[in-house]
Amino acid sequence: MVRERLGLSVRRICRALGFARSSVVYRPRFSEYEHRLRNRIVELALKYGRYGYRRITELLHREGWRVNHKRVERLWRDEGLKVPKRQPKRRRLWLADGSWVRLRPERRNHVWSYDIVWDRTSDGRKLRILNVTGRAILHQ
Repeated sequence: MVRERLGLSVRRICRALGFARSSVVYRPRFSEYEHRLRNRIVELALKYGRYGYRRITELLHREGWRVNHKRVERLWRDEGLKVPKRQPKRRRLWLADGSWVRLRPERRNHVWSYDIVWDRTSDGRKLRILNVTGRAILHQ
């Protein structure tokens, strides 16, 4: 450390650099309230996985906690909590349980699908093909 090498006190170094001594020797003290709040934030984050710190703050307010949203955000980051990324939207029919069902053809020309295939010719030009498929009803 610089202090030992120079043989100077923290007070003298801080005065020379223009720092507040309290910022150099600061040790945060956590109260019991802080620990209970931190544990409650983690519990709520585990219970409601898609909620961010703003919604968790609202839940804490409803439970009677008097806490600032900035404090919840700080504790949220300290605990390493993150909201998982949303799944990309798919054009499917979703059911209430999270499963999905593909459309089944009910009549001729009811369900279509398409795909674009790209390739290059032997002389280097682009070749694009649009494949369109209509599903007909299969009679049994």
